[in-house]
Amino acid sequence: MHAQWGGRRRRRRRSGLRFGIAALVVLVLLVVAAVVTWNSPAFAARVLTARYTSSIAWSDCGQGYRCGAIRAPLDWGNPASGAIHLALIEHPATDTRDGTLLVNPGGPGGSGVDLVGSDVQNAVTSAVAAHYDVIGFDPRGVGYSSAVHCGGAAELDQYLYGVLPGTIGSPAWLSAATATDRRFADDCAKDTGPLLDHVDTVSAARDMDLIRADLGEARLNYLGYSYGTELGSVYAGLFPQHVGRFVLDGAIDVWSTSSTDSVVGQARGFEGDLRAWMAACLAERPSAIGPGGTCPFSGSVTSGMAAIRALLRRVHAHPLRASDGRELSDATLALAIIDPLYSTSSWPELTAMFRATLANDPSRAFALADDYNSRGPGGKYYDNSTEAFNAIGCLDSGGVTSLAEMRKEATKLEQAAPTLGKYEAFGELTCNVWKAPPVAAPAAPTAHGMDPVLVVGTTGDPATPYNDAQALAKLMPTARLLTHVGEGHTAYDHGDSCINSDVDNYLLSGSLPAVGTRCS
Repeated sequence: MHAQWGGRRRRRRRSGLRFGIAALVVLVLLVVAAVVTWNSPAFAARVLTARYTSSIAWSDCGQGYRCGAIRAPLDWGNPASGAIHLALIEHPATDTRDGTLLVNPGGPGGSGVDLVGSDVQNAVTSAVAAHYDVIGFDPRGVGYSSAVHCGGAAELDQYLYGVLPGTIGSPAWLSAATATDRRFADDCAKDTGPLLDHVDTVSAARDMDLIRADLGEARLNYLGYSYGTELGSVYAGLFPQHVGRFVLDGAIDVWSTSSTDSVVGQARGFEGDLRAWMAACLAERPSAIGPGGTCPFSGSVTSGMAAIRALLRRVHAHPLRASDGRELSDATLALAIIDPLYSTSSWPELTAMFRATLANDPSRAFALADDYNSRGPGGKYYDNSTEAFNAIGCLDSGGVTSLAEMRKEATKLEQAAPTLGKYEAFGELTCNVWKAPPVAAPAAPTAHGMDPVLVVGTTGDPATPYNDAQALAKLMPTARLLTHVGEGHTAYDHGDSCINSDVDNYLLSGSLPAVGTRCS
């Protein structure tokens, strides 16, 4: 696997979208598709304006949920281009209703329908769910909305798990990786069609304003995790007058940080969290090894990290074959290390994975890599997060990157993260062969007129480094930074009463925490 592993940044353990809700989401989409047709040359701006004032036809999903769907223009620059559908799910307020709260789980490629539909408390605390209609949505290209598709499960397996020859960056490796990327890009273009050109973040932010208008709200209340903070801040740059109570947790600042700095910072963050896990493992803390567990490493943190690198080299030289026929490469093992680092609650899984892999059992490594890639035990993928991640990312920041530039970045990555850095190198290869051209950079959210915004950053966040949260809070004229001191990706609704209290108070009353507030 050579696609960048740091992208799907919001990690919540899958509890599963209830079957009845999933089926009703699809049914609602079919009904909307049947009764609304925009594929007409007569479609014009006046129709688009009228569409902005249409209410959403919600349907009962069972167990207290409602499902809905709306239509949006395929190309916001050309309303006559046709239409796509956007899927939504709503958990109505269980007490006095204060308004609506739109939620995005990150990615790009994460499904808001799955996040809210699996359990509303996967998205917000019970206090917020009591007073807000919490709405999860799938952005264009994602999940139950008009989605990107790139072949089937076998093609995804080859793209994500294929064992490539040579070492990363060698001529043999680059040739094989480019061929794999080209097949994947060709599949995406063939199976997705014109939509592939229009799944960028700016278009998705415009869709959010369409959702706001269809909800009948003058201002949008929004909770975005990880990539969801990028989507929210792009929205704020486009529609500052429509920004209501915005919480941006695990912030990404695409305006103050270069792409190389972002990738290097992310690699450094994962390396740092791996070292933190190693220290806890060597001290045999239950938080790292689990009840009654033992640490598979010994000595110091430095010697433990060296042992992990030795394991990666061994697996590279001799991939481990799983019962389903797949071979565990060092790249897939690196992904298995990354997955549980998103949350400290998953550290015991990392310990168990190392114990098994050191004993030449690849099953736990594949289970963690599969969790990251949304692959089920039978080889079926739960969602299209891999396809959407690449499609959205290549439109937002794609374009041809020279091999010389990639080699320079690879050197920086290995210096910043000696254990994991090289596995994030050459991530631009996919976008170099992508079939859809990149879009123009979005406007920065620097205009006045928006309501106060709450930016949440974690000092040891491996996926979205803390300095991004600091920079975004400075960039946005009404933003306040709330700091969580600790490890793990994102902070809200993870059990920290200090963070939860401050975020809930802001969402429910509009009161920001004091300047400089830090929770640990």
